[in-house]
Amino acid sequence: MTHLGFVATAYGLGIAVPLAFTLAAVARLRLATRRLAAIDPRQNRRLAHGGGE
Repeated sequence: MTHLGFVATAYGLGIAVPLAFTLAAVARLRLATRRLAAIDPRQNRRLAHGGGE
């Protein structure tokens, strides 16, 4: 009796689950950045004046 299927599944899940969490976090970060840019007047002013302090 071989356990190769169980081991392969465990390794697959060990890669797939953190990858799914990472992709979800990146998507949420991009959405939050866009939403913040839409409501933050400081962001628009900084870009209009060439950035910097």
